[in-house]
Amino acid sequence: MITITNSEVAIQLCVPRSRLQWVMTFGWAFLGGWIGVEIASAEIYSPEHHFAVQRLESRRKQQEAFAASGRLRANHDFRFSDRLVESGISFSHRIVDDAGRTYKPAHYDHGNGLALADVDGDGKPDLYFTTQLGTNQLWRNLGNGRFEDFTASAGVGLANSICVGASFADIDNDGDPDLFVTTVRHGNHLYLNQGRGQFRDITREAGLEYVGHSSGAVFFDADNDGRLDLLVVNVGVYTEERRGPGGYYLALPDAFQGHFHPARTEYSRLYRNVDGRRFELVPRSWGFRDGSWSGDATFTDLNEDGFPDLYLVNMQGDDHYYENTGGKGFIERTARHFPKTPWGAMGVKFFDHNLDGRLDLFVTDMHSDMTRPQTEKALSFGLEVEKAKSDAWCSAQWPESYYQRSTNNLFGNAFYRSLGDGKYEEVSDVSGVETYWPWGVTIADFNADGFEDIFVTAGMGYPFRYAINSLLLNEAGKRFVDAEFLLGVEPRAKGRTEKIWFTLDCGGADKGHPSCGGASGLTNIMGTLSSRSSAAADFDGDGDLDLVTLDFNDRPQLLLSNLSERRTLRYLAVKLEGTRSNREGLGARVIVNAGGVSRMQFADGKSGYLGQSSLPLYFGLGDSETVQEIQVKWPSGRLQRVPGPIQSNQLLRIKESSE
Repeated sequence: MITITNSEVAIQLCVPRSRLQWVMTFGWAFLGGWIGVEIASAEIYSPEHHFAVQRLESRRKQQEAFAASGRLRANHDFRFSDRLVESGISFSHRIVDDAGRTYKPAHYDHGNGLALADVDGDGKPDLYFTTQLGTNQLWRNLGNGRFEDFTASAGVGLANSICVGASFADIDNDGDPDLFVTTVRHGNHLYLNQGRGQFRDITREAGLEYVGHSSGAVFFDADNDGRLDLLVVNVGVYTEERRGPGGYYLALPDAFQGHFHPARTEYSRLYRNVDGRRFELVPRSWGFRDGSWSGDATFTDLNEDGFPDLYLVNMQGDDHYYENTGGKGFIERTARHFPKTPWGAMGVKFFDHNLDGRLDLFVTDMHSDMTRPQTEKALSFGLEVEKAKSDAWCSAQWPESYYQRSTNNLFGNAFYRSLGDGKYEEVSDVSGVETYWPWGVTIADFNADGFEDIFVTAGMGYPFRYAINSLLLNEAGKRFVDAEFLLGVEPRAKGRTEKIWFTLDCGGADKGHPSCGGASGLTNIMGTLSSRSSAAADFDGDGDLDLVTLDFNDRPQLLLSNLSERRTLRYLAVKLEGTRSNREGLGARVIVNAGGVSRMQFADGKSGYLGQSSLPLYFGLGDSETVQEIQVKWPSGRLQRVPGPIQSNQLLRIKESSE
């Protein structure tokens, strides 16, 4: 552990290194102060790296022992395997220099999103990856876990546009998913799907040319007129006017002090869909004005009045919940439902974890793992302090003034269990949902037992040490149990934890770079692997749910499940088709009754952090071979019943009735 102190702040950096043959010195601006550190190594593993690798093995043994004891009751007799090479996907995420060779603690390291949709209408989920430098890529699903690059034909590459997030949604109700992409100061883009995955850029005519520090994008029908509206959340101003290689705008040296500067506020933008292809900002009379440093958002119908409400996460302060006032505006009512929210929130999802018919809320908090101090006593003895759940992984001990009234905040993930009547109880600790350096969250029933599980992407990359992605199995709505090592999610393929982050010519062009120190010649600077976004879908068509991740400055992971090979699988996939409601049925509640149990899902289209998709809802049915009834509460207000018996293991298309 390295402790660095200046007049304002003590920062403890967890620096990963593999077998090294160089001396690394780095300096970076943090909270407005320049700091220099020198680290020497002579062909040995650093204590930090060695300790991190040891802990991976220790966690694996702990999970295996827990499962062997019989205390893990959720089905875990299956595994994921990374089949990226076999899939044909060659995409690799690329970063701007301010997340690498000229590293600054700025919002570029918050990474990128991915999105899923059946863009060509063949019934198989296709993949869209975003990147900072290089080209976004669209990969068409050929079946059986194989993909082909469809980017050039589709026309959605956006080379060197410093992209952030992507969302698929059917904006014109023609049955084809359209695509919206956000960027950092290179303009957001809307692509109209003209059929069979051929897209046309209609950004200008749609009125969505905004240029700023945009991040997540959420499609939902705010006024229930049958057309999907759009919320674009903006982080805040964290760049200056100068540009770096690839055309990106250089990050401000004090980017993470942005919430101290009102002039850097960049308000999120709520657009109303006017006629299917044109959008207009909602008027001030709607009462929506959010200046949070927000990376993403979601929508729900918390009070079940038929109109979608909004929840915006804030990475540097309070989250905000906005209640919809009958499709005519929003009122901020966070304190009524969520008196304390995480201080550094990233991922968010409403779902019914215990099958009581009410929507619970899970929020991941990444920044708390950089803001909770470790004990001074341990540090004074030079001891390593390992993160336990609810504790910091690595810490940056910032003064209380940095948090700005943090007594109103939680530090760590938050899990709000619905008690009914708009009341929530925060139960993250007893529910077992604290994780390590989390980003995005994907909710899905990976073991098809009828209870949805949680997958959390995690880690920071350079210059920090490795942190695991977490897969939490839902034990019948009573608690969540760590199972990423049991299920093959960790360790990664071939045990990879780090890679060459960048290479310096310390005897030539990079001679003056602070990371060269006393080294000469070509020098590889190492960084740890980490994931940002994820999504779940049945990519290989075998009936169980697989996972895909977008990894920061690396290739993605395509984790295919063998659940269908290990047990008799019972599930039902539901594809909605609105008529009076929006075509995709976003905002609908779907209840599947099977085996005397009701399972409810809210169709929000969210596919993890910075992504949205138009995939079918997936209901694990446990041992039930048939479904007795399905109820759909459409955004239009219609309650539609589909009587059974309905056979399991199929895709069921439900079209909104006119009755």
